[in-house]
Amino acid sequence: MTEEKRPAFGSRHLSDEKDVFAHNAWDDVEWSEEQSEEANSIITKQYEHRMSNSKWETLKSDLPSAWNRFYDIHENKFFKDRQWLFTEFPELIISNSNESTTILEVGCGVGNCIFPIIRTNNLNQQSNIYLYCCDYSSTAIDILKQNPEYNTKYCHAFVYDLTSLNPMPFEENSLDLIIMIFVLSAIESSKHDEVIKHLVKYLKPGHGKLIFRDYGLYDMAQLRFKNDKCIEQNMYARSDGTLTYFFQQDELDQLFTRNGLIKEQNMIDRRLQVNRSKQLKMYRIWLQCKYIKA
Repeated sequence: MTEEKRPAFGSRHLSDEKDVFAHNAWDDVEWSEEQSEEANSIITKQYEHRMSNSKWETLKSDLPSAWNRFYDIHENKFFKDRQWLFTEFPELIISNSNESTTILEVGCGVGNCIFPIIRTNNLNQQSNIYLYCCDYSSTAIDILKQNPEYNTKYCHAFVYDLTSLNPMPFEENSLDLIIMIFVLSAIESSKHDEVIKHLVKYLKPGHGKLIFRDYGLYDMAQLRFKNDKCIEQNMYARSDGTLTYFFQQDELDQLFTRNGLIKEQNMIDRRLQVNRSKQLKMYRIWLQCKYIKA
């Protein structure tokens, strides 16, 4: 696949390296061949010093508790509301539509996507938009439901394990949008196919859309992992016991298309973030996709 870059929504581009610390972030930053080789060398060494099978089995058995511990500690203070959603995914601004719209967010956490959607679309009891949202963590769902903006008239939050493949609380072929933001990477890679296949069943044929954003190969977070954290190629265990995986564009395209989706967008977002006070450069790589059910 030819590399596609993110749309230029007011992008800031670095044309002269001496200006790198003039702003906090730069868009569409190209990597040198030397940087790519160095990154590949790092992940090769990570894999050579990967986690033992016995340690992985122990970690795997504790996965159900890891996210609950995460939200017990951080509650609703770790992630910020994702206001950038409406720049990258303008289809989430739907308040002016006369047609009814049903949306599911998977891996909703404590509502950092759901509540901006509620506010931006001015949802109320007469709205023709209905939101479903689910998360693996019962603690996260409890926190979400305590938010005064949560209202069962237009939102239903529920605990759900995407890898269980259990029926969801709505009909197949009934969803207009599924939101999957930094979620698939937290699931064991061997289960990615079955999870996507299961979700696609619930999208409306012909126009139901999956909108997706997640970590890309060589992202700063991947290159920072130490020995004994790599489980398999591009999949790692964080210190809190949760998982993270780093995707490639072709890999995602193949995953989505073989499970009945048609590409609308598959973009790479290369961002250089800088800490001006410490003179640090941080190279971030995210993948952003929109795929429609055939």
